[in-house]
Amino acid sequence: MANKIVLEDLKDGINIELLARQVVEGFITGLHKSPFHGFSVEFAEHRLYNEGESVRNVDWKLFAKTEKMFTKRFEEETNLRCHLLIDASSSMFYPQQLLNKFQFSALCSAAIINLLKKQRDAFGLTIFADDVELQTPAKSTMVHEKFLYHQLERYLGEPVKDKKTNIAESLHKIAESLPKRSMIVLFSDLFENSSNEKELSTIFAALQHLKFNKHEIIVFNVLERKHELEFDFENRPYQFIDAETGEQIKLNPTQYLEEYKRMMAVFKENLDTKCAQLKIDLVNAYLEDGFNPTLNAWLIKRNKMS
Repeated sequence: MANKIVLEDLKDGINIELLARQVVEGFITGLHKSPFHGFSVEFAEHRLYNEGESVRNVDWKLFAKTEKMFTKRFEEETNLRCHLLIDASSSMFYPQQLLNKFQFSALCSAAIINLLKKQRDAFGLTIFADDVELQTPAKSTMVHEKFLYHQLERYLGEPVKDKKTNIAESLHKIAESLPKRSMIVLFSDLFENSSNEKELSTIFAALQHLKFNKHEIIVFNVLERKHELEFDFENRPYQFIDAETGEQIKLNPTQYLEEYKRMMAVFKENLDTKCAQLKIDLVNAYLEDGFNPTLNAWLIKRNKMS
């Protein structure tokens, strides 16, 4: 239901900042039912108390309400630099009838920017396809926040173009341009002939480049579950078109269902194995599940780095 509402809002040209705020409000409300209960009560002004530090700045009134210890934060504190990376290749604009993968990634990124600003962390945005199209430094100012929302709105308003993917080369360029240790958040379907283990290895070589530079990485593998993952179609012929190359093929999906599922299982297993080897957090971000699971995974990662 949440995804349908967002899609209608996007069609109406709603301001992405307002939409991100609505997503965050719903997420924070959900935190009260999660293991993070109480964390969001004073998002901008508090952080969790770390054992061994002075209790001088503990907010005892908040402790009385939540039974959790928080210390007050100050205006000059910036604990984290977070760079959001979004794949804008043509495969990310699937499906056309529902909230597509790029829209989902852009809205998740806008919500994360909102949360980072509340916590006075620095945030930057990179958008890439076959090359890096947009890259900003990480800042924590309101002007920078507005600028990033504007850039996301611009991409959301552009027509879908025939853009191929070159994830590996783009990530290498990004790694060269980010000298300071940061949190890297990548949104991508990782489709670059990725069922081929050799091709997938080039992507992880680029991610290893980021790890070598001491960055912490969380990869959101953005997929649509019913068709992309499960290949669930009616028993009749379909014309399939490659979003990036334009190549077309006509077939009955039920005849290839088992082989498709086998290849996807290999793809997912390779992703899991390589991420585990590099100590990269891999999160399956399915469109059908909405925004909260993705934001929750991001928050867990951010708290580990605090």
